[in-house]
Amino acid sequence: MSLDLRLSVPVAVAWLVAVLLIGVPQWAVASAVVLWLSAGVTTAAALVSRRQLLASFGLACALAALCSTAVALHADLRQPEALSDLAARHVQVEVWGTTTSAVRADLEYFQAQLSSVIVDGQSVPLSSPALVFHDSDRFGVKGTNGSEMEPEGDEWGIGVEFSVVATLTATEPGDGRAVLVFASEDAQWRADPAESIEWANQLRRTFATAAQVLPGGGGQLIGGLAIGDTSAVNEELDAAMKTSSLSHLTAVSGANCAIVVGLIMALGGRLGAHRVLRIALSVLVLLAFVVVVTPDPSVLRAALMATLVLIALGSGRPIRGMAVLSLAAISLLVFDPWLSRNFAFALSVFATAGLLLFAEPLAQLLDRWLPRWLSLVVAVPLAAQLACQPVLLLLQPTLPTYGVLANVLAAPAAPVATVVGLAACVALTVFPPLGIGLIWIAWLPSAWVAAVATFFANAPGTRIPWWEGWVGVVALSIITVLLLAALVMKQPWRRRALSVLVVVTALAGAAAAGLGVSAALSWPKDWQFAQCDVGQGDAVVVRSGERTALIDTGPDPERLDVCLTRLGVDRIDLLVLTHFDHDHVGGAEAVLGRADTVLVGPTASAQDVALLDAFEAAGAQVLPASTGDRGSLGELRWSVLWPGERLAGIDPGNDASVILEFLPRPDCERQCLSSVFLGDLGESAQARLVGEHKLSRVDVVKVSHHGSADQYPPLYAALNATVGLVGVGAENGYGHPTADALGMLAEAGILAMRSDTDGLVLVSPATRPGAVRLWSERHVGGQG
Repeated sequence: MSLDLRLSVPVAVAWLVAVLLIGVPQWAVASAVVLWLSAGVTTAAALVSRRQLLASFGLACALAALCSTAVALHADLRQPEALSDLAARHVQVEVWGTTTSAVRADLEYFQAQLSSVIVDGQSVPLSSPALVFHDSDRFGVKGTNGSEMEPEGDEWGIGVEFSVVATLTATEPGDGRAVLVFASEDAQWRADPAESIEWANQLRRTFATAAQVLPGGGGQLIGGLAIGDTSAVNEELDAAMKTSSLSHLTAVSGANCAIVVGLIMALGGRLGAHRVLRIALSVLVLLAFVVVVTPDPSVLRAALMATLVLIALGSGRPIRGMAVLSLAAISLLVFDPWLSRNFAFALSVFATAGLLLFAEPLAQLLDRWLPRWLSLVVAVPLAAQLACQPVLLLLQPTLPTYGVLANVLAAPAAPVATVVGLAACVALTVFPPLGIGLIWIAWLPSAWVAAVATFFANAPGTRIPWWEGWVGVVALSIITVLLLAALVMKQPWRRRALSVLVVVTALAGAAAAGLGVSAALSWPKDWQFAQCDVGQGDAVVVRSGERTALIDTGPDPERLDVCLTRLGVDRIDLLVLTHFDHDHVGGAEAVLGRADTVLVGPTASAQDVALLDAFEAAGAQVLPASTGDRGSLGELRWSVLWPGERLAGIDPGNDASVILEFLPRPDCERQCLSSVFLGDLGESAQARLVGEHKLSRVDVVKVSHHGSADQYPPLYAALNATVGLVGVGAENGYGHPTADALGMLAEAGILAMRSDTDGLVLVSPATRPGAVRLWSERHVGGQG
């Protein structure tokens, strides 16, 4: 492919317009009119003057106008005013839709395309992508005619028509999902998937069943490497793949599509098939492949690029890589402008652009020191890493130390696992014995990839800290551009670029070090509350004198251990497990053997009991919490406000969360801050809590359920807290914290401190009564 950047800049402009307009869709119509007029005037001027710059500007306006028009056409049906009104009222409705991801009992949410919402007998038509949260151990199975219909296996596939009684939460206009659906009952199966989709569901199920017997990380990864199915990958291996920069191997993209098309074209050529027939067959197989692996953004981009390349081959036209990428990107953005803020789509486009622009120049540079084949092996992951890293910083503000090396080692194995895995997937439905043999062969390279990921994830210094947010993105982008210029430009420009790179890197390093010193100097020594950044979950440390308590452990032992180490907490006098959801107890491994007393809510499974047995075996005293339980922690006294006898009619889980209150003891010699921890208590349980207790005014409240919309505002008004701690992960998919929850806190005069945007948060007493001092690793605060 040759480079042609004439289309790339107009597409980038249109992409930026889409990013802006999906956040304010009410401007889309006016913007489309202005842009269409600008495109017409500019194009006419370009035809008269024959100036290339005017032509490019006109094309940019036209493409941006197409995106604006798409936003205007889709916005009202995607998120109509009636839907926002239902979400604001928190009423129960009946939702109808079609699944767009697999639905399994062990997953607490699935993706769907909603077709309508029924309330008070009235149907509101929709075309809304949604995330449906369900908390059931089984699926509803009632058919449209009242007969019993059992979904095959333990899951529903893609394309199942369903209905569910639920409450709704509207997302921000620019969110990829228009609405969050919180099911109150089991989802009901209404219709089977179309035959054009069900065959793919069956293929995925057959492959997943066969892969279950494969051991270790290879067995977990084989589905992702072959068909993009990562459902078998556990959290530990998933984290290792991300840490070592190998997670892209399980996201089906251009390499997989190239392999599929290449096999068809090569096999057809060997059989003597005409080129047109081979191209047509390749397109059909590519379409079937997309259905099997599910049409995620990266898959759609790769498949559309492959189709455009095939069309160019069939017409005898030259293949221009950047032009093909640009055309595929703008086509998808016009089809769905909300992809403009989708990280998977952006990373897919950036990685491909990096390969097209930088891989060959880098390989030529490396040819000076390495053999040609090794130069290409190193240049490909390096080019993709350089192109994607600025975007990746928005997800995780660190740089991978071993990313390129891990990719170099895994690169030879990944295509083998993909090709043989795909062959096994097909053979399992045609001749199962052959499929079983092939899947075991594919397991070998898959196990190698897993071993590489695990090795580098556990190596010392796997990630290098970097600046948060757009400051870090801009700084790294400048350094990346200078580095590429220094590598590929000729003298004397190379020397100049290298000199500027050294100066900018030195300044960036000095500034980063300065920020670290500033944070160290401003770290409050008298902090009493610390909200750890453990991702989507809760973990708050309470300190009084020499005593410490930990309220929940978050989902990740490693992140919790890092936080406790930073805080200098080695021993925990009181560990409270409010309830046994993974985002509250998943990190418990980090504090086994470090806790003296463990206060727990009601158990719901043998796994919960086993965790408590592990704490007892490690020497902790495990106590079930009950309303009225009391104790002391340094100069604080704590008491349990919930659940106890109030569990009647409440199942173990969110509404059975242990609610703990910390108040200063009368003999507190210093200013002691008070607090309440609300676990994941829902609105109705919160209302009962207010009705049954005369609540004290507190300084700090741990906001319930990560800032979900399921809140009871009078509770927060009664607590009259100064600070609200919100344990929430960046890009968590739940929409937490919701705009409603944040608005409620603001109305109650409570300052929200979020772990996703503030990182580690420390709360200390201030000099004046009723005030607190706040410190966070990302925003150093003052009194509140």
